[in-house]
Amino acid sequence: MILGGGGPACLARAFRFQLLVCLLLPGLPVAAADESIPATTARIALIIDDLGNQLQQGKQAIALPGAVACSFLPHAPFTRPLARLAHAGDKEVMLHLPMQAVNHAVREPGELTLDMTRQQLMDALQQRLDAVPNVSGINNHKGSLLTRHPGHMAWLMQAISRHGALFFVDSRTTTATVALQMANEHGVPGIERNVFLDNVRDSAAVMRQFRRLLATARANGSAVGIGHPYPETLAVLTRELPRLADYNVELVPVRRLIEIDEGRSELWQASWSRSHKVAKNSKPSP
Repeated sequence: MILGGGGPACLARAFRFQLLVCLLLPGLPVAAADESIPATTARIALIIDDLGNQLQQGKQAIALPGAVACSFLPHAPFTRPLARLAHAGDKEVMLHLPMQAVNHAVREPGELTLDMTRQQLMDALQQRLDAVPNVSGINNHKGSLLTRHPGHMAWLMQAISRHGALFFVDSRTTTATVALQMANEHGVPGIERNVFLDNVRDSAAVMRQFRRLLATARANGSAVGIGHPYPETLAVLTRELPRLADYNVELVPVRRLIEIDEGRSELWQASWSRSHKVAKNSKPSP
């Protein structure tokens, strides 16, 4: 029987020790494993959205422990210095690309819209990429209207594919999204968000969503969470991220999670190397 106490990590070590004893001394019964501890490490990726508008909270988000990706709005006042700071701190830098929402009475600066032609959309993407230094990936900001349109999403993925090493994360602001499907069809490495951490700006609510993210990762092997630079979110992540090993959960870069999920690690790493690991000024290949 495994004795309790000491938390999940202790239980896991005790179970592994008991397995070793039973291998060395056949005939001893093995107790059932604690179902709360997965047999293999689950992986999560985390993205902090909406960066660039506030300098101090942006710095706090960049200072979060581990491989937390930082996604920047292209027209925010502090995007350039914060993106450079994130890159210097070995964080993934992402473009938080504004897209038209169903409720579009007030449009976001620089958003991609349904009335754009293919060339206009491609030119707009280039301008947004140029606004964020050292971009390695893209996720959508809003976009509940645009991401449900296969034509525009196909144009977008064709444009992204011209930049070599960029990946795409579907923020799933609508269940009707076809963004990830179009990414897959056009060879753009992609993944989708599983859990929003802070739709409710309350520490207890953020903690519940964080636990939900971990549970999703345990059930599926991996999960993607998206949060924002709110004080409540930053406080929870600052406290909880160093504890992930106790729950047999690993925080990995978004790019790495896509590689694992899509089984394209060797192919994509070669492409990444040729592209200097980041699309430096996000200039498309000829």
